Amino acid sequence: MKDQPSNKCTFRALLVGALASLILGLGTTYNIMVIHGSYMAIDFSTAGAIFLFFVLTFGINSWIGRLHRRLTFSSAELRTIYVMMLVACAIPTMGLSAQLLPIITSAFYYATPENNWAEIIQPHIKKWLVPQDKLAIKYFYEGLPSWESRIPWGVWIRPLLIWLSFLLVLYFVMICMMVIIRRQWMERERLVYPLAQLPLEMAQREENRSLAPIFRNSLLWLGFGIAFGMGSLKGLHFYFPNVPMFELVSSVLIFKRTTALIFRLSFPMIGFFYLVHLDVAFSLWFFNLLSLGVRGFMSAFGYHITENLGIYGARSSLFAHQGMGAITVLVISGVWMARRHIGQVFRKAFTNDATIDDSDEILSYRVATWGMLLGGVYMTLWLHGTGIPFWIVPIFLVAVFVLFIGLTRIIAESGMAEAVASTIGSSFIISSFGSNVLGAEGLASMSLTYVWSADIRTFVMASTANGLKVIEHTPQNRRPVFWGMMVAIVVCALSSIGMLLYLSYTHGGINGNSWFYGGGARAPYNYLMSKILDPTGPNWLGWWIKGIGAAIMTLLMVLRQRFLWWPFHPIGFAIGPIWMMDQMWFTVLLAWLIKLSIVRYGGIRLYRTMRPIFLGLILGQFVCNGTWLFIDALTGHHGNLIFWI
Repeated sequence: MKDQPSNKCTFRALLVGALASLILGLGTTYNIMVIHGSYMAIDFSTAGAIFLFFVLTFGINSWIGRLHRRLTFSSAELRTIYVMMLVACAIPTMGLSAQLLPIITSAFYYATPENNWAEIIQPHIKKWLVPQDKLAIKYFYEGLPSWESRIPWGVWIRPLLIWLSFLLVLYFVMICMMVIIRRQWMERERLVYPLAQLPLEMAQREENRSLAPIFRNSLLWLGFGIAFGMGSLKGLHFYFPNVPMFELVSSVLIFKRTTALIFRLSFPMIGFFYLVHLDVAFSLWFFNLLSLGVRGFMSAFGYHITENLGIYGARSSLFAHQGMGAITVLVISGVWMARRHIGQVFRKAFTNDATIDDSDEILSYRVATWGMLLGGVYMTLWLHGTGIPFWIVPIFLVAVFVLFIGLTRIIAESGMAEAVASTIGSSFIISSFGSNVLGAEGLASMSLTYVWSADIRTFVMASTANGLKVIEHTPQNRRPVFWGMMVAIVVCALSSIGMLLYLSYTHGGINGNSWFYGGGARAPYNYLMSKILDPTGPNWLGWWIKGIGAAIMTLLMVLRQRFLWWPFHPIGFAIGPIWMMDQMWFTVLLAWLIKLSIVRYGGIRLYRTMRPIFLGLILGQFVCNGTWLFIDALTGHHGNLIFWI
């Protein structure tokens, strides 16, 4: 297939990508604060990027082609634009903005004489990390009163610049790590990258045609129609209750009514899981049901591990510790398998070995390696400056990046577009070493790390990994794509933060999204108070459970490598017990059964023939979400939530 008119990244592609990032920053923030419709940038599925890319490829580019074919965007340009939107989707909600502003201020707004936050927590939060105007914080949550007409932008400038200096370095380090590992995952291990398959198809161009071949496949529109139609029935039901709606989620209580078994049908998730290997899909639902059985048995018969690890991660601390051990083994084994490649990267970085070619990367290996190392030093000093003991910071960063890298690997291999880790970095540190070693100041600083390392349902590293897959076959210089990513991050961060401040002061943050301004904002400090009032030492049982989880994970990996018939993929053990899989196991089971039947009775040819239907399920749901958001914005209706996961 030939691209027209250009096969390289161009300035207009970067410009359009920046504009799309601006739209995502403003639009997704307005949605969560005012419209309260379907989330478009909260998980790895990046629905907002898919929707805008559909508008660009199927609508705008096709229209331009009718006017003047040489003005249409080439495949390389479309891929660049999509990568910028993909990275931008990691910023406005869970990834940064909607977490940052409420979390750094909630210890002041929610302080009451009853909870003693003012006396116990506030003195230990560095002043340069939060706005120093309590009235401005109050109005941020409640809205400006009628006698105040000016938004206090000035009080936010200093803390936001300080925070952004850390977060931009964090994102740069994530990009550097993905550059270092890209060739190993894509060319040597050949991971599937299910989340990148649809945009790759949409970006294809044929000579003398402005429309991608996938859009001319009737099977795509069959899947599109199913997902779009079912979602639109729900949207119409919101406006006209007489319109019938099909409920796609149900549950039953099991184990003496102590545990819920959830049955959820998610069309885009069926599409993603159809693209993964059968053993991966099988292991995801199998290990989830296995863990559910263990949890149900423990609940029914009164067996509990009572350790408080906070609200994030697995529902049981047993599986939180087990998952941390498993994901650590997953990352360490991945580094061991990649040792030759990583050695080549370091030789290129430190000796400039001419035999090692890094011209097809978005950063040279020298920049990626030194960027990772120097960025790590800056993050260490920054975190220590906030109050974390110096010797704890490297351990904390290693734990956090184990979770980031492990989750990214799981997403790239399993298609888990809705995923979280079994635990979080701060809980790991407090459980493993005890709250006593941190002290009140260290615990307060750990609470602030919830901004970027707790509810990690989306983050830049995973977006970068999928983005690098999207541009894998772009033959020309890829270095401008890095600058496109950084532009997208900055544009989306500034626009979403600015919009969030504006809407909070004009409407009142607590009138917006109840999670970001309520439970999610208070969660770090509720956990902090529990540890200050009831200090703990190292949890040795937790260490034993981590070790058992690591041992089982190692055994599963060895068995998978030794025996071709072994049915269990280790990823299922690492991620199966999380609460998100409790919601998704039934969808994974359906996708596995469908693909198993197709492959067994029709072979690979039928699998490939049917593939557009499942891509259509993904596209149809996300286009439906975006379409109804526009309708809701035009009509002024709020709360028309069509799609969650």
